[in-house]
Formats: sequence, structure tokens, C-alpha cells
Amino acid sequence: MSEPEITTISEKGQVIIPQKLRDMLGLTPETKLLVYGYGDTIIMKRLELPDVERELETLWDEIDKKSADKRKLTEDEILEEIQNYRKEK
Repeated sequence: MSEPEITTISEKGQVIIPQKLRDMLGLTPETKLLVYGYGDTIIMKRLELPDVERELETLWDEIDKKSADKRKLTEDEILEEIQNYRKEK
């Protein structure tokens, strides 16, 4: 755990996260944070968003491999693949 830092809340309610902590945690502009209040404590946690584009590419690659015989997949087969992929995640 790092040494405590002091920051101030602006009139707009903004809080500056000290540079040392931003560097240590890899926080960059546009990083999304979840903010929780617990008693007199505020907890901020990075919001990890899935890479939907990469997941879709992987899904389509898997579908392409299964349809290598060049037959057209039915809608039910595509839905089944999507459900299987979601279960794996």
C-alpha cells in the first residue's frame, strides 16, 4: 500500500487524483471509475469494460471455422454459438 496523499475537492465536486497514484494505477484521461461510499470512506475502482469488438471478431472466427464446409449456418446454429460463447465467458 502506498503512502497517503492529500487532495482537495473543487467547487464542482471534482477531485484530483495525485500523479503518483495515477501513474502507479495506470489511470489516464477518460478512465472510467466506479465510486462507492461506505461510512466516511469513498472507494474508487477502475471500471473494466470488455473489448466488445475483439469478442465479436473471436465469435465470428469461431463461426467461420465451423462453417468451413461453406454451407450456410441456420439462425438457430448462430444463436447456439452465441450462447456457448457467453457461457465460456
